[in-house]
Amino acid sequence: MTNIIKISEKELAQFFNELKIITTFSESIWILAYTLTLVLVVTTGVLVIVWLERKISAGVQQRIGPEYAGPLGIIQSLADGIKLLLKEDIIPAGSNAWLFTIGPAIVVIPVFLTYLVIPFGQNIILANLNIGVFFWIAISSVVPLGLLMSGYGSNNKYSFLGGLRAAAQSISYEIPLALCVLSISLLSGSLSTVDIVEIQSKYGFLSWNVWRQPIGFIVFLISSLAECERLPFDLPEAEEELVAGYQTEYSGIKFALFYVGSYLNLLISSLFVTILYLGGWKSSIPFVENFIQNISINYGINESFDVLKPVLDIFTTLSKSYLFLFISILTRRTLPRVRIDQLLDLGWKFLLPIALGNLLLTASFQILSIN
Repeated sequence: MTNIIKISEKELAQFFNELKIITTFSESIWILAYTLTLVLVVTTGVLVIVWLERKISAGVQQRIGPEYAGPLGIIQSLADGIKLLLKEDIIPAGSNAWLFTIGPAIVVIPVFLTYLVIPFGQNIILANLNIGVFFWIAISSVVPLGLLMSGYGSNNKYSFLGGLRAAAQSISYEIPLALCVLSISLLSGSLSTVDIVEIQSKYGFLSWNVWRQPIGFIVFLISSLAECERLPFDLPEAEEELVAGYQTEYSGIKFALFYVGSYLNLLISSLFVTILYLGGWKSSIPFVENFIQNISINYGINESFDVLKPVLDIFTTLSKSYLFLFISILTRRTLPRVRIDQLLDLGWKFLLPIALGNLLLTASFQILSIN
């Protein structure tokens, strides 16, 4: 028995050496540092989005919004997060404790992993994979499993119905979303997020994919709202019908994980709208980057331009992403919730044929241009 264990240990060691996952201790430290930085930055982004949503919603409804916690109420989101962390974690009687506990983690972890392939600038990306967009589509399909596990493990009929609705909605709108991404990949000739942005930089905003794929852009926007479970597509957690859906029995840090996961997903969708359709970190004004770089070289401030360029790239990316965030917040305060049959009909009978037709049309034009 001990010989078998030793042999299996050697095989595992050889396997990991061939994969070259971690070759040195310093690399493992850097990986840990990058991971912690990613988690901190993204969580801070969630706090900012929650504050923005509250202030924009207050402006739409002619209210003041958060006011007292810090300047302009900016610390209110942090206070709410600390309150959730300090609340008691309750596991309902008769529930499946394993499914109930693992569900929120399965929802949040894939969302965090998606940020690995999002470029905020020229070299500001954690993992420049050749299949970056495909990685996002593949890993986001794991999230409905966590929602279904949470609803089933709660031993509550409302939670279970909410989990079933979440899974059905996610499957219905993932397919049009993936078809829109495939159309962009066909135009760009790559699945890498960095390559897709670079190809849109030739003529400034005139070379953005939104002009070449207007139908795909609209389908992508609607599908992204449905994937993020935002109004008018928030059926899985409809408070009036299902008492907050799959989140009904959750409290404390587990509820906070769902809360963070939903806003992280919204931020991911807005960033991918920017990367796929709005030129990413590239400036919208044609030839402006070359003009600024020439001025910096002529006046001897090339080093300061190299320092400021990553900051400008991040600012440009986040500014474009704010457009989608603003649209999603406005739809939450202006549009009524649709019924479950209307939601599924929109996904399967309307968006799916349009997205498929858009993909076939894009493929046909690509074949004609090659010939």
